[in-house]
Amino acid sequence: MLTQDKQQRNWKPIIKQFEAVVGKNGVVQRREELITYECDGLTSYRERPAVVVLPRTTEQVAEVVKICDRHSIPFIARGSGTGLSGGALPVENCVLIVTSLMRQIFKVDLENQQVIVQPGVINSWVTQTVSGAGFYYAPDPSSQIICSIGGNVAENSGGVHCLKYGVTTNHVLGLKLVLPDGSIVDVGGQIPEMPGYDLTGVFVGSEGTLGIATEITLRILKSAESICVLLADFTSIEAAGATVSDIISAGIIPGGMEIMDNLSINAVEDVVCTNCYPRDAAAILLVEIDGLAVEVAENKQRIAEICKKNGARNITIATDAEQRLKVWKGRKAAFAAAGHVSPDYYVQDGVIPRTQLSYVLAEIEALSLKYGYRIANVFHAGDGNLHPLILFDNSIPGELEKVEEVGGEILKLCVKVGGSISGEHGIGADKKCYMPEMFTEADLETMQWVRQAFNAKGLANPGKIFPTPRTCGEAANAMGEIAKKFEAVERF
Repeated sequence: MLTQDKQQRNWKPIIKQFEAVVGKNGVVQRREELITYECDGLTSYRERPAVVVLPRTTEQVAEVVKICDRHSIPFIARGSGTGLSGGALPVENCVLIVTSLMRQIFKVDLENQQVIVQPGVINSWVTQTVSGAGFYYAPDPSSQIICSIGGNVAENSGGVHCLKYGVTTNHVLGLKLVLPDGSIVDVGGQIPEMPGYDLTGVFVGSEGTLGIATEITLRILKSAESICVLLADFTSIEAAGATVSDIISAGIIPGGMEIMDNLSINAVEDVVCTNCYPRDAAAILLVEIDGLAVEVAENKQRIAEICKKNGARNITIATDAEQRLKVWKGRKAAFAAAGHVSPDYYVQDGVIPRTQLSYVLAEIEALSLKYGYRIANVFHAGDGNLHPLILFDNSIPGELEKVEEVGGEILKLCVKVGGSISGEHGIGADKKCYMPEMFTEADLETMQWVRQAFNAKGLANPGKIFPTPRTCGEAANAMGEIAKKFEAVERF
């Protein structure tokens, strides 16, 4: 193994090459400055990168990646660093390519309902840019005022409105990519359904393992004629969960449906002081409906009746923009508020069928009692995307390991009832060990074939998504065994 001095001497000529591309101010190499980049929103894992590079253009990204390719240096793309699965976690002696200075909005095409942006553009900026003309960008993660479009593309982020409008992949039309060898390619286009392979769909959600998106063509939507938000409070979280299923069963598809439990409600009111959420409620249900005025008026009445049928104590309806913003403010601040009631929290991102909400929430409560950790539940109820926040104190030795065990039990529970280990946070470094809970060895090997087609040297974001290193040879053996089984069945 090389000594630290030897590693530093070897980096000097490489850093000079980076500086020739992005300038001296575009390279971060001092140890005290690199601390900023040693983790993303999942602060449990930390690794300091060897160098951070801050490009501003596609061409600069391509040149930086070519240098990494020539020297066989692993590189990781990072946006605003708000990811919660360790997707932007550095690996030892890597280059971190940070896109936060790539903040240009290249084109706004209202006629064709498109916007072309660089990856460092903040999510909420897109809506701010087009809202004056009556348009908006639908994917709205809770971190939308700070998270970047590039990170949203990497993780296929969702948000409170993904129930009706889908996640990021449903709103990305085309991409300009820098592949792991430094070549620049365009995928997708300016229409929703391009002929040929869906390479845009392959790339969105690939968590930086297939390359770096440097230009993104987004689909924007026309603002609805009428919007209102209903806030219903319940004496049990199970009743709130049953209401969600009943609303969907009635044929109503709201823009979003969110549930917060009592612990989350009080944390939010302590911090944000919305004065909208009743502190004694076991749970609140937020339901946003949008569309034509007549449609919203009818559905508003139907949803209120369903809430009352399931035992809602009170129903508040917010119609004007200021009222709606106030109602949503607490939900958007839920994760931050949890930081005020506990030194640390560990959040998971499992998905379950809506019909399993009551059962799974009861099981999470049982896990809370079994392990002795408070768990705050705040989640996208409409599509069953849970976000349990396990509260703990990381300064106590061994606590993190125990909390990770609780998180693992929750993920296994989600898979057991027919769900998934991730809805919008990605797999990253955090959940890769649970991939075999969902996928067979052959499944995982097949995924690696796709990865290796783009990333043959394995330099782009290594160590993420997959639990163990795999080779195409192992994949061939696994697929060969499957083929033999099918042949046996056909002969029979």
